[in-house]
Amino acid sequence: MKYPIGIQQFEKLREEGWIYIDKTAHIHRLASRGTYFFLSRPRRFGKSLLMSTIEAYFKGKRHLFEGLAIEKLEKDWIEYPVLHIDLNAERYAKAEELSNILDTYLREWEKLYGSDESNNESLSRRFLNVIKSAKEKTGRNVVVLIDEYDKPMLQAIGNEELQIQFRNMLKAFYGTLKSADGYLRFVLLTGVTKFSKVSVFSDLNNLNDISMDAEYSDICGITEEELHEVFDGEVARLAEKNNQTKEEAYIELKRRYDGYHFSEDSVGMYNPFSILNTLLKKVYRNYWFSTGTPTYLVELLKRFDFDLQNLSGYETTADALDSIQIRVDNPIPVLYQSGYLTISNYDEELGLYTLDFPNEEVEESFIRFLIPMYSPISETDSPAFIGKFVREVRAGKVDDFMRRLQSMMADTPYEIIKDLENHYQNVMFILTKLMGLYVQAEYKTSRGRIDLLIATDKYVYVIEIKLDGSAEDALRQINDKEYSLPFEAGSRQVIKIGAKVSREKRNLENWIVEIEN
Repeated sequence: MKYPIGIQQFEKLREEGWIYIDKTAHIHRLASRGTYFFLSRPRRFGKSLLMSTIEAYFKGKRHLFEGLAIEKLEKDWIEYPVLHIDLNAERYAKAEELSNILDTYLREWEKLYGSDESNNESLSRRFLNVIKSAKEKTGRNVVVLIDEYDKPMLQAIGNEELQIQFRNMLKAFYGTLKSADGYLRFVLLTGVTKFSKVSVFSDLNNLNDISMDAEYSDICGITEEELHEVFDGEVARLAEKNNQTKEEAYIELKRRYDGYHFSEDSVGMYNPFSILNTLLKKVYRNYWFSTGTPTYLVELLKRFDFDLQNLSGYETTADALDSIQIRVDNPIPVLYQSGYLTISNYDEELGLYTLDFPNEEVEESFIRFLIPMYSPISETDSPAFIGKFVREVRAGKVDDFMRRLQSMMADTPYEIIKDLENHYQNVMFILTKLMGLYVQAEYKTSRGRIDLLIATDKYVYVIEIKLDGSAEDALRQINDKEYSLPFEAGSRQVIKIGAKVSREKRNLENWIVEIEN
């Protein structure tokens, strides 16, 4: 089996015999139901291949679709002029990079369709002229496909002046499509995120956003059914290589790479990039995350002193998930649209979506990615640090792992700390998540909340942190409110730790340990 990793051209994929998961019934449905569509999906989820497939369809290349669902659905196979823009290629560090790439596309089309170029005309006006010329030359309405429409805006997060320049340029350019309505057959814009209609799309308010439509939830990615139907033999070979049964391999693939939900009650979707790499290399790794965390996400997370304990189980509305503003005031919608969080539950009565990490790959990789942002430890050094921390926690060496925690907190940059207490709770949350231990931050009891709970097979650590209080006060709170009571009847030893964080020293200053016999 030939795995199309990195191949985004449908024609190349079909002509060279690479494996293809048939999504063409969705394409026919889209083409039959309207003109203007928008789709957001995480990176490496197959958006570019989808766009290339749509381009081949509208160019009437019937031979490429032999044996696929659309072969029986489409009767006419009409060739339309297609204008396909991919904005993923540039870094967009300055406004000229966006104008240059748009100018390059326009020059190519002006030459192809005989449209008159005028140096005095704007990019949006030239775009409109190209659309009209393509219609006049071919006699058919035009198909416009814009892939990664939001790349310039995302690259400029943190640079409001540049983002406004991009916003104004793209707003006018995309707004041309509404003016050209009579010349258009089909329009699809794709991206990772959706900026609100009051920004980029205010002049293109007739888009049908299918991002959260249940019937299109599997238009990109791999379903459980597709995994079994297409890759069953490959999963068997993966299992053999890893000394597993086939059923165990399916369970591990699901735990690691499944779990993306793009609408309420939709089927879970597997990340195609991770699945294809795993089946090709026959090794379970975090493939999707290792391709790089977008710079816009780094900038966004630095801006907020977000309580990481709220990442799992965060509740929000469809409106909040639907789009983001130019001035992003909450990282959650961006984390959702980028694929780091997904829908885990939906309360129909209240209209509330519950979000969580989609799978183990994303959760583990994302938490590991956060370490350099919350400590002086680099991402490359963190595995060894975590390994030693794990051994000390499992062995009950309290002073050793608390000193290690203290060293991790040392020299933490001032600029990343706004709420000091929340920052150190986040650090401990990251550590315990990466250790693979059970952790429940701010564990609720009948008497109050525990700041941090860590449980191993032998020990239960009940930890309370006081900012500019005292370690004695923290320990006294554990005892007065009987935080350890729910765990004292078990077989594991309960270890209570009261700790003080000094605002002046910006570090864990001291701690007191009390062990239940």
